[in-house]
Amino acid sequence: MPTDMKIGVVGAAGRMGQMFVRQVTETEGCIVSGAVEAPGHAVIGQDVGVLAAIGEIGVALGDDAGAMIADADAIIDFTAPAVTAKNAMLCKEVGTALIAGTTGLDDDQNAIILEAAKSVPIVRAPNMSVGVTLLLALTEQVAGLLGPEFDIEIVEMHHRHKVDAPSGTAIGLGEAAAAGRKVALGDVKQAVRDGHTGARPKGEIGFATLRGGDVVGDHTVVFAGEGERIELTHKAASRVIFAGGAVRAALWTRDKEPGFYSMKAVLGFED
Repeated sequence: MPTDMKIGVVGAAGRMGQMFVRQVTETEGCIVSGAVEAPGHAVIGQDVGVLAAIGEIGVALGDDAGAMIADADAIIDFTAPAVTAKNAMLCKEVGTALIAGTTGLDDDQNAIILEAAKSVPIVRAPNMSVGVTLLLALTEQVAGLLGPEFDIEIVEMHHRHKVDAPSGTAIGLGEAAAAGRKVALGDVKQAVRDGHTGARPKGEIGFATLRGGDVVGDHTVVFAGEGERIELTHKAASRVIFAGGAVRAALWTRDKEPGFYSMKAVLGFED
């Protein structure tokens, strides 16, 4: 009989980290084996179950990511680009799977993730909800079916505290649309419009970013043609969907070969 999968949580004192602690604890087949925060954090040493409002689980919040990763089968990291890249290399050293939902990584940090994926399973996605994974697949399919006479615009809205724009999910949707049209997003992306911009270039994929209130995450892909418009929309009402997807991905990595995987693979949308 298989033992429970040991899952470590990075950034466990934060809002998403606490949610991961709750989700792992409530999910059959896995346990929280460790949890870390940045050295010097005010709640280092406290039980992470207490921090997550589920009562003591016997796991104290630590600050040694290397030790936590070495003791885990998989870790969940939705923190910051530099932290996630560093942890990817630590995972590579000890054979621990990585579930990464961090957005805003630069080219060098992405290269580190890909290098680590040669040695361990890594699931990386800007959004790990089932609904967004389906939206990504549909966006690629629709973009491939519709001709360039349909303009593509991606509209996203998040809470006032979000620090990157467009969102990682919006960029992922743009990449999906570009893949459907067999072009590189970097060649057709337009994220800023201001002043006298002139007519919209054919084939452009545009982005509009809205910020305000406590919006968890709304994303709409607009395919605008002459006389008709198709809109694909996903609205997140709770961050629990992200936690559920991340834990599902962690469990999925058990016995998987090293590689760089998407949530589409986790959900069976692709091999």
